[in-house]
Parts: sequence; structure tokens; C-alpha cells
Amino acid sequence: MPQDLSMPNPNQSDPIKRKRDLAWRIAPTLMLSFKYAWAGLSYAFVTQRNFRIHTVIGTLAISLGVFLHLSAVEISVICITSGLVLALELLNTAIESVVDLTVKQTYHELAKIAKDCAAGAVLISAIAAVFVAGSLLIPPLLTLIQSVMQ
Repeated sequence: MPQDLSMPNPNQSDPIKRKRDLAWRIAPTLMLSFKYAWAGLSYAFVTQRNFRIHTVIGTLAISLGVFLHLSAVEISVICITSGLVLALELLNTAIESVVDLTVKQTYHELAKIAKDCAAGAVLISAIAAVFVAGSLLIPPLLTLIQSVMQ
């Protein structure tokens, strides 16, 4: 059996545990973890046009829901779908960054597939969010418009 797959000798230090111990040193406090998460959000907002677009549209949809006095459940559904789109946009950015780091300035068909699939996941979630928000916002919006027109 290869040495790295065999059971560790009790006298040897466990290399997997040693690597995991080092992982804890990256963010030793919860506040530092939040700082890193905020840095990721800030990076995405500053550098990713689509993240900014999704943020603005999600904010508008939620604000419109509040303005139209939707129920708490309906506003929550809009918040969840908007949050899903933003989360997938962050994952898309992370995947693209890792792929770019791996292939550098060269073209690779598998890199293209990874990037395209990640972008496709964002697209599907955005389309679903539009349907959800539309089905919840359009009926009361039309009612409001009709009442103003009369």
C-alpha cells in the first residue's frame, strides 16, 4: 500500500491534521471570517458588472414589494431568489478566478466548459428570479396602476 494512503503510525504526526491545523490559522476569529467574506463581496461589487446589476435589480424588486405592501412571505421569497442569484454570481466569480489561475493566459476547452457552466447557473437563477418577482409584483402593480388611472 502506498505510504500516503496507509494508516499513520502513532509516532508520526498526521499530515492531514497538520494541514487542517494551518487552515484554522487563516481566520482564527469569527470577525476575521466576516472580514474575509466582506472582502469577497466588495471585490465582486467593484469588479463584476453583472454582480452590480443583480444587486440593483434585486434591491429594486424588494423595494417595490415593500412599496406594494406584499406579504412578508412574498417579500421573503423575492429576497431568497435575489440572494440565490447573488450567491451564484459570487460562485461564478470564484470559479472563473480559479480557472484563470490554473490555465493562466492559455486556452483550454475544459476551462471554457467550467466558466460557461458557472455562467449558465447564474443565468438560470436570474431567469427564475425574474419569474418569481414578476408573478409576485405584476398583479399588485397592475392593480395600483388601474386605481391611479381611474
